[in-house]
Amino acid sequence: MKVTEKKLDGGRIQLEAVASTAEVSHALTVAHRGFAQQMNLRVAPGGSVAQAAEKGLGIKDLDAVVQQQAVEYLVPFAIDKRNITPAFPPVPKVASALKRGQTFSFSLVVTPKPDYELTSYDPVTITVPPFELDPKEVDEQLAQLADNYADFVADDPHPVREGDIMLLALEASRNGERMEGLSTEGRTYLMGMGLMPEEFERQLVGMEVGETKSISFAAPGAPDDGEGERIDCTVTVKEMQKKVLPAIDDEWVAKNLPLYRDAAALRGGIADRLTAERRAQYESFKMQAAASELARRFKGRIQDEVYEAMRKTLLENLRGSLAQQGVPFEQFVQSQGGEQQFGMLMMMQAREMLVQGYALDALFRHEKLTLTEDDLDAAARSMNPQDPKAVRRGMEENGQGFALREAAERMKANRWLLEHAEVIVEEPAKS
Repeated sequence: MKVTEKKLDGGRIQLEAVASTAEVSHALTVAHRGFAQQMNLRVAPGGSVAQAAEKGLGIKDLDAVVQQQAVEYLVPFAIDKRNITPAFPPVPKVASALKRGQTFSFSLVVTPKPDYELTSYDPVTITVPPFELDPKEVDEQLAQLADNYADFVADDPHPVREGDIMLLALEASRNGERMEGLSTEGRTYLMGMGLMPEEFERQLVGMEVGETKSISFAAPGAPDDGEGERIDCTVTVKEMQKKVLPAIDDEWVAKNLPLYRDAAALRGGIADRLTAERRAQYESFKMQAAASELARRFKGRIQDEVYEAMRKTLLENLRGSLAQQGVPFEQFVQSQGGEQQFGMLMMMQAREMLVQGYALDALFRHEKLTLTEDDLDAAARSMNPQDPKAVRRGMEENGQGFALREAAERMKANRWLLEHAEVIVEEPAKS
């Protein structure tokens, strides 16, 4: 990509970018993939997203549909090419559409991230609680381990009730065809665990041991009104069961977890792992406390556009997190006191994050810190400890190198800040 820049008033920079034909084609291809993921579109082996979109959705020109996403994909490359860190995402201006086999021109007016100063660069003082691992956490881990290895044994016969555990024989069919994955000669079933639809479980209630019953319920995705596609089952309650937890003793450990010498070694191993996890969390807590204290020294005015961009980012992240948890966004907003209260909380959080970031930027410059490859790797690791190399490679290949560098600078400044801070550890609470 060819990018030229021109200085404008107010410190802004105008970028004129020309993407090559290969970059245009790649941007459209990436936008196709994003479209397929968003629309949950299945692509046949050997086929393309465009073919799947035409067959499944009747879209004949997918390139035209994903124009905006493709242009947005190209924007970071222009910014990174000039080694600029924007204060907020710029909006591209285009004169024509992207077309495969043609170069593509667009322009950006970028407001670089401003350099703020602090009222003082003296070491900060923070007060933190003492580090400790609650033994109850180890007990809880052992209890979970026992639950994972629990046995289900025969219990006294009684009519099926909510919350019961039982051994079921099940013969299931859909449109007259046997469902191999659902059918079984004997499988432990826990009522209320969501393993089967509520309509199925309602018909189990009251069944006796040895009783066989025909049960029908709506197929997944079908309306639960008796009119849609149904799954037909013949169910037999073979026995009532109860869960029996094993005793995590030396004999059990030798049989199931032979890597540990005995039960005490198992407990010690769990304690060591939890201690390492909590220690990392404790260090993060101290870094956050130090950054928060440094932010008190921030001075300057933050532009409205910056606030709005941060608020938008926070909202997008929150919506994604709530969606994964199955919590409706509107329900969460009401739990926070309604729209007005929620809006105020979001703006306060946005300001705190912005001020902390700008304060760390100022410290990085003031102490003349520099980045190394290890610093960039550490920033990538903080984003994904399981595969930091993929994170770094992905950000650099997708034009997000400036964002990675910013994260690395702030992390390095935060570590320097904590290393030079006066850390006061509170006295342990008396029991």
